Amino acid sequence: MHAQFGIFGPIVVYDPAVVLRNTLTAALEELIVNTEDAQRSQIRKMARRLSVFTNVDQYALTDTPEWRIHDFLSDAVLYAKGYHAALNYGDGSGSAYLGITNPLVAVEDEGITSGLNTVAWEAFRARLATINAADAVAIAATHDDGLLRYNGRREQAAIEALETHVTDPSTTHSTTAVIDTLSGAVLIGARQRQARTQFIADIVEQLLVDTKRARDTDATALNMQLTTWRESRAANNAFAAGTGDALQTWRQP
Repeated sequence: MHAQFGIFGPIVVYDPAVVLRNTLTAALEELIVNTEDAQRSQIRKMARRLSVFTNVDQYALTDTPEWRIHDFLSDAVLYAKGYHAALNYGDGSGSAYLGITNPLVAVEDEGITSGLNTVAWEAFRARLATINAADAVAIAATHDDGLLRYNGRREQAAIEALETHVTDPSTTHSTTAVIDTLSGAVLIGARQRQARTQFIADIVEQLLVDTKRARDTDATALNMQLTTWRESRAANNAFAAGTGDALQTWRQP
């Protein structure tokens, strides 16, 4: 719509295309403004803490179990104090575990293997390897258990502090503080997953030692049976020949 000035005053000219363009432009601008207002309102709601809408204390846990500590000071565990302390704090050297186990006599010092044949020495060496493997697995598991128990108490304190921040009803916490809280929770979760992985490895190693021990037992029994079958005919013939000869040469005293 345009206004033109003629001799007799302004003349109004109606242009449908211009009117349509202006109408669409106004409608689009209104839609954009309304959309931005809705987005701004939604972002403002999302930026608010959950405590604005509900009581966050309902998500806090009470009476959580404490980490148990093995007694290593009283005389009730007089002969296992060192090992109980290792179960509480760890023992990478394995001295506590070796202190409560029967020591293995040094084979080289005794010189008892000099008269063994190859088959006997292989069987004896396999049994020695089983004991050494069992000691290594037990020492590693004891150390991991002690570290988990020791670090578990510290992690529990960190989790309780984190819970305090999460359930804080204050609305003054910044977004950075909330992100730091999330980062702390992720870090604690990663450490706990790592500890579980270590324990799974310890369990697998113990199962491997048990499997080897069972396999060695079965192999020993099977070898004894095979040797009996293999040597039985010759042994029976020798026994029969010896018995017959003894009966033939026996005389009444």
